[in-house]
Amino acid sequence: MKNTPGFVGRRYGELLRTLNVISEEDVNRAAAIQEKTGKNLDTILVESEIANEHQILQTLSTHFGVETVDIKSLEISHDMLRQVPIRFVHRYNILPVDFKGDTLRIATADPLNFHALDDLRLLLKCDIEPLLAPSDDIREAIKKYYGIGADTVDSLLEEDGVVEEEAAAKENIEELSEDASIIRFVNQIMTEAVADRATDIHFEPFEDELRIRYRIDGMLYEAAVPPSIRRYQAAVISRIKIMADMNIAEKRLPQDGRINIKTGNQEFDLRVSTVPTPYGESIVIRILNRSSTIFDLRRLGFDEYSLRTFNDLITKPHGIILVTGPTGSGKTTTLYATLSKLNSMEVKILTIEEPIEYHLHGIIQVQVMPKIGLTFASVLRAFLRQDPDIILVGETRDHETAEIAIQSALTGHLVFTTLHTNDAPGAITRLVDMGVEPYLVSSSVIGVVAQRLMRRICPNCREEYQPDHALLDGLGLNEPKYRDAKYYRGRGCENCKFLGYHGRTAIYEIMPMSEEIRELVVQRVPASRIKHLALKEGMKTLRMNALEKVHEGVSTIEELVRVTQEW
Repeated sequence: MKNTPGFVGRRYGELLRTLNVISEEDVNRAAAIQEKTGKNLDTILVESEIANEHQILQTLSTHFGVETVDIKSLEISHDMLRQVPIRFVHRYNILPVDFKGDTLRIATADPLNFHALDDLRLLLKCDIEPLLAPSDDIREAIKKYYGIGADTVDSLLEEDGVVEEEAAAKENIEELSEDASIIRFVNQIMTEAVADRATDIHFEPFEDELRIRYRIDGMLYEAAVPPSIRRYQAAVISRIKIMADMNIAEKRLPQDGRINIKTGNQEFDLRVSTVPTPYGESIVIRILNRSSTIFDLRRLGFDEYSLRTFNDLITKPHGIILVTGPTGSGKTTTLYATLSKLNSMEVKILTIEEPIEYHLHGIIQVQVMPKIGLTFASVLRAFLRQDPDIILVGETRDHETAEIAIQSALTGHLVFTTLHTNDAPGAITRLVDMGVEPYLVSSSVIGVVAQRLMRRICPNCREEYQPDHALLDGLGLNEPKYRDAKYYRGRGCENCKFLGYHGRTAIYEIMPMSEEIRELVVQRVPASRIKHLALKEGMKTLRMNALEKVHEGVSTIEELVRVTQEW
């Protein structure tokens, strides 16, 4: 790969070889990796464990008589950041740090980056002193201080004839949406979201800003973008709509679209949704990673007891299994993992979904389209003539769908479906509230599973700590066995973007339908009485399961409070 300004390449490796930090073989191996990945050579050397980052910096520092700097520990002022134009910062991968007298000190990963030093001396008319820092640290600091795509927005601002969005004619916006800089900015936002493990990207227009947020491990975090991107809001939105094959001229009605992208060896489906607001269209992009989806029950978060109970349910020949929880609680992933386990040449599995999130090999999947009358109920009726063994109904929303699902179960099919309820016992009363006769619910439902997602503590920075006793007392955990138990949290590190969490795990509340519970259902008793009996029969509530995850060091007591309601 050819060296460009700010790109740490083979010349850097040859220098380290002459300094006896790495061998000629190491240089060639790192260069081969660089050809495939495009990463900086110093990053490759550290990631491949060819050389130690501290050793590299100290050797270069001694050889060139240049100081090293820990950028992560610095807080650089806005006045200092304005000393160097954004285009120089990105082009040379440098960062202004401070002034030492009349000399501007800048962080760089490449001590041979003489172009940057000379250009800055000519531009700023002052002495420049380089400081050494890893290229990845510099790149992360640039994103932190200048925002994602700052160089792209800066180049837009420099172009002649670009007018502000409020005064732009329609044809100017459409033309701008195809501008290379706008395309690059949108691509940068999506690439950054994928790198940060985001599940959603939110483009939110307000009166004086375009806010962009990522949902990571279930929580929303604001992406650092240049404030001036607000001027190009319409072009950015139009670009996304073009990619999703939407009508860019229609701004008054909600629209849905889809984008397929590939990053490295991973493929992603992006589900795009727009809604009109007073300040422009709001867009949410759902990111589905087709390459790394977990369809294995053991890896989702089931403990041994819950997994054994759930396996007993899903191996029944017929009946309904209800999976409940709010949107985004992992219900679909649990159901896909279940179908993957049950999928074989001997059984026929049909699914009705809105939308189909992942395509499962060997399973017939149908997506509902209410506009043409293809509803859950109509497809479910047709399914019964397709000789299925197992049916998945994406969501039971109304009485008609519930009735047909129950009839399917009573006629010898195993049916999975979802409901939006807070806990497992509440799903039974929800079906009755929909108008389903209690005796039909009692005879068809074989079990209910409620679930939530808790954030996992980052394994790289997990540490033991003692939570506030008032918090434990408020949760009813005031016995010595709880006060003296071990609790953990994430300190925050590079691995987790200093959030303390990395990834999520599911917690479950599983209620098999015993004969005693069936009798209570027929009697139309409140959900609280059903829950009381289920607890006597050994059911673990969501909070009980969450507490086990806390004591195992998987998650935190704060996550238990956030995702669960009661014992």
